[in-house]
Amino acid sequence: MKIVSVSEITKYIKQLFDRDSKVNNVFVQGEISNFKRHFSGHCYFTLKDSQATMRAVMFKSRAQGLKFEPKDGMKVIAGGQIAVFERDGQYQLYVERLMPEGIGELSLAFAQLKEKLEAEGLFADVHKKELPLLPQAIGIVTSGTGAVLRDIITVSKRRHPGVVLKLYPVLVQGSEAPMQIVHGIEVFNQLSNVDVMIVGRGGGSLEDLWAFNDERVVRAIAASKIPIVSAVGHQTDYTLADFVADRRAATPSQAAELVVPDVYELRKYVENLKNNLENHIRSLLKNSRMRVEQTTNRRIFQYPHEILGNRQQILDNYVERLHKSIQQIVTAKQHQFEITTEKLEMLNPLAVLRRGYSIVRDGKGQLVKDGTTVEPGAQLEIVLNQGIINVEVINVQEGYYGARQEKR
Repeated sequence: MKIVSVSEITKYIKQLFDRDSKVNNVFVQGEISNFKRHFSGHCYFTLKDSQATMRAVMFKSRAQGLKFEPKDGMKVIAGGQIAVFERDGQYQLYVERLMPEGIGELSLAFAQLKEKLEAEGLFADVHKKELPLLPQAIGIVTSGTGAVLRDIITVSKRRHPGVVLKLYPVLVQGSEAPMQIVHGIEVFNQLSNVDVMIVGRGGGSLEDLWAFNDERVVRAIAASKIPIVSAVGHQTDYTLADFVADRRAATPSQAAELVVPDVYELRKYVENLKNNLENHIRSLLKNSRMRVEQTTNRRIFQYPHEILGNRQQILDNYVERLHKSIQQIVTAKQHQFEITTEKLEMLNPLAVLRRGYSIVRDGKGQLVKDGTTVEPGAQLEIVLNQGIINVEVINVQEGYYGARQEKR
């Protein structure tokens, strides 16, 4: 009996797998579960059907070429090699190709990316920019050779010979195409030397048009400050660039018609505006002239003396009424003044002196009202209507000669 180690028997089994052509190049159909994309870029998952499961791994070099995002529950066909992973002693499928079952890889990738970007709002109308009415310069991001550029030039020069076209030539298919398209859009935005851009190519298969479904291209169009018209393929061809662009043209020729104004139509439009303006001015002048004539024909302008005569009579009446009112006020004030003057005259002490009365003051100039306040020998001053008499008191007799005040 020969005894072998675990590693030896595992290596032997691995060699059996390696020598078996049936498992070296196999396509396995199953449902994905436990899918995990490692930070290293490798993808680990399990393929299963109703009766069995199989571990699978897709290394970064192969996984980065996937157009769609694998998810649990997705039915796929995985092509690759079955071999033994010696460390765990388990066989697993080393996937080199992964295709969705029942739908093309690109179609699934298109649907997944469209759903993702739509959820972010990149396709919303609120982000759409208006195309300029009269662009001075138009940027074109497309192949430098081919019918697309010729069509755009032909249509543009026919519609507006003076328009400036600026080309940024790019590849429009292949692995390098997306970054070239992105760079072309960014360059025009940095230079700000065009008013609008046309980004596109001719028609083709889904694979041929795939550069315009690339997420980098879609985001570059969304980020552009310059309005962009997508012109990819023909009427039946739609790309994600069409959804995010400010306007979508079914063909490159239609794109040129959208962005390049027809100078001859513009001339007709301007001529129509001119005619409409002239007609409007004539109508305004006619209506204004009629209003002036109607106004001048009124009686006030035909017989102004009548209106002025009536107004003069009214004015005279107001003046007369005002004059009478003023006279009445002055008379009343004069009468009131005379009454007040008489009252003041009666209260004037000098008027009392003129009637023969006098005023007696003591040596300090104070009025003497009561004889009891004066003693014999005091010097007094008697003020008369005319003159002042200085006297000496010889005797004081008591008595009350004025109006008596009632005691309270």
